Amino acid sequence: MTPPPGLQVPPGSVCRLRRALYGLKQAPRAWFERFSTIVEAAGFTPSIHDPAIFIHSSPRGRTILLLYVDDMILTSDDSAHIAFVKQKLCETFLMTDLGPLCYFLGIEITSHPDGYRLSQQRYTLDLLDRFGLTNTHTAATPMELHLQLRASDEVPFSDPSRYRHLVGSLVYLAVTRPDISHAVHILSQFAAASTSVHYGHLLRVLRYLRGTSSHGLFYSHQSTLQLQAYSDATWASSLDDRASVTSYCIFLGSSLVVWKTKKQQTIAKSSAEAEVRALASIVQEVLWLRSILQDFGVPIHSPIPIHCNSTGALQIAADPVKHELTKHISVDAHFTRCHVRAHTVSLRYLPTEVQVADFFTKAQTPP
Repeated sequence: MTPPPGLQVPPGSVCRLRRALYGLKQAPRAWFERFSTIVEAAGFTPSIHDPAIFIHSSPRGRTILLLYVDDMILTSDDSAHIAFVKQKLCETFLMTDLGPLCYFLGIEITSHPDGYRLSQQRYTLDLLDRFGLTNTHTAATPMELHLQLRASDEVPFSDPSRYRHLVGSLVYLAVTRPDISHAVHILSQFAAASTSVHYGHLLRVLRYLRGTSSHGLFYSHQSTLQLQAYSDATWASSLDDRASVTSYCIFLGSSLVVWKTKKQQTIAKSSAEAEVRALASIVQEVLWLRSILQDFGVPIHSPIPIHCNSTGALQIAADPVKHELTKHISVDAHFTRCHVRAHTVSLRYLPTEVQVADFFTKAQTPP
């Protein structure tokens, strides 16, 4: 680092920085510590489950502040307290009040009489324009049925950075588009060594998005505040390493709030083993959501139902007997069993035909 003009530094000496400069490693931490000090002085308390969420409770209601780098969302039962918080922040920081929430980090939020709608239509159209997809051809689904991709398919793609850039953009787009989650999960596995075949299927996802750019998520005012979860797993579905895939989704009433598709880190020797690992993953997520809702003033006293279509996994999670064939996954089984006994979750069987989480494990038909 070069000393600023006008500062005479003797040879062999170093300068001590009294403030964190923008772009240095310590700058984000210094900014967050400064912001936390100001909002805590205003009566906010950081959530122990998410340090970027600050909560203020009073007889007039509850105020919640969400911080993402230097962008924030502020909501409250008391509009007067929102104005007070804005004034306090403006006294310390140079801020711009953008008014009611309508656009945040590329996500468009639209208010309707019966709920809220989240979409990334502008982001989608910008993505299509950036990658030059100007034709009007569309695809009915993000991925072909029963498609099996391998790392050795065809010749290496000539522009791997373009492939990685596109995959990264689609990963962020999947924040409001659960319909492309499975396709993005499959195609992102080849970002390190993509081929022309992989890139062709990536373009199919773009063609699908062209015809469905206005799709998004809707959160109804009439939705209940009860969590319900769905867990599923595919066994040895990866042709390259025979790894299984965990998939789950969680609803708050009728509103989809969490979904995930992820390859398991260890190789499962049976489908029941893969399902047990998926159950442990979704129990972790459900416990965190339960705690966040309590911070928001929404206590959940009844066990949260988790629906699974594997009778073997349900028996392993419910049976306290240590079996010879399941001792290598006993940690996941005991973790799930512990919370079943504590009545924080309840495991329920659901046939595969109506298993919602199955949507995230394989390519689907247009209906």
